[in-house]
Amino acid sequence: MLDWHKREETLLAPWAMHAADSAGRVHPEPPHLHRSPYQRDRDRIVHAAAFRRLAHKTQVFTGYHGDYHRSRLTHTLEVTSIARTMARALALNEDLVEALAMGHDIGHPPLGHAGEDTLDALLADEGGFSHNAQALRIMELLENRYPDFPGLNLSREVLGAQMSRCDKANEHGRLLEAQVVDAADSIAYDTHDADDAIELGLVQLANLLELPLVKAASERVLERFGDLQADQLRRAVLHELVNVQVVELIERTRRHLEEQSIRSTADVLSASTLVTHAETTARGKRELERFLFERVYRSEAVMAVREPAQERLSQLFAWLVERPDAMPAGFLVRARHHGVRRTVADYIAGMTDRFLEREHARRCG
Repeated sequence: MLDWHKREETLLAPWAMHAADSAGRVHPEPPHLHRSPYQRDRDRIVHAAAFRRLAHKTQVFTGYHGDYHRSRLTHTLEVTSIARTMARALALNEDLVEALAMGHDIGHPPLGHAGEDTLDALLADEGGFSHNAQALRIMELLENRYPDFPGLNLSREVLGAQMSRCDKANEHGRLLEAQVVDAADSIAYDTHDADDAIELGLVQLANLLELPLVKAASERVLERFGDLQADQLRRAVLHELVNVQVVELIERTRRHLEEQSIRSTADVLSASTLVTHAETTARGKRELERFLFERVYRSEAVMAVREPAQERLSQLFAWLVERPDAMPAGFLVRARHHGVRRTVADYIAGMTDRFLEREHARRCG
């Protein structure tokens, strides 16, 4: 018996996805003695060029230079940390959870959501652009690190979970590991976008405390610690906001597993979403997200930086569509099979923020 097989039999719950039951890979590979298929998936994602570039891709705040607010990479690591905590508490497959969390945002283009919205508009007649679909494209085609196959040849479970992110309307057929990562992603970006917005002076903690979900977290913090200095209060409130959501999800998921007699991954796949917030928390999250959209993502200060950046991306896209031979040779070959506009989008989506700015200055300046 393989080392990892014995470990999973000992530690994982029956509703977890055991690697021994994996549907395998599109391109078959022999098993590894010491690493499960999902460990190998995680490692392939971490070593991918697309993952490294996340360090220099904007999470939200395009054009805001500084060392505090999140990049796509730090967001990814925070999602992974939250998801792993939930996975361990629920006896899920932590290796699979890490692979899903590490790979969930590798399809994001430069400039955060501004870049995604721009590429989506530019490709409106060709199916549009989605970072979730682009991540799948990277996994299956665009990364070129191995001689035996295109892409990363990840397990069918990782690819299937990423496909489900492209069609979030379907509540069935999703492993618990995938549900946990989606919940962790939501917790991370809500809370940490608020933290970054305060740090950048776009909103004040007092504004957030008007929201019921944040106010409740603040009351628990003050009850525990008493009066705190402003920075301490902010960090404590945001920490509590993460903690209370994670604890609630773990407890409710355990209850759902028991109430619905979930005893296998087949039971999980046939059930509706099991990792869900209580209605009060879900409503509070919607209010927080609406606040962030109106007061932060679409604020005058953010839009003043976002719109010129989007224009530069559009100009570079148009320049490259007219001159596809300016792209690296591999992209030029791919353009013959996938079309020039889609291939130019692949090329730009792989850029970091600063490389996009340099290329725009060099090509269109």
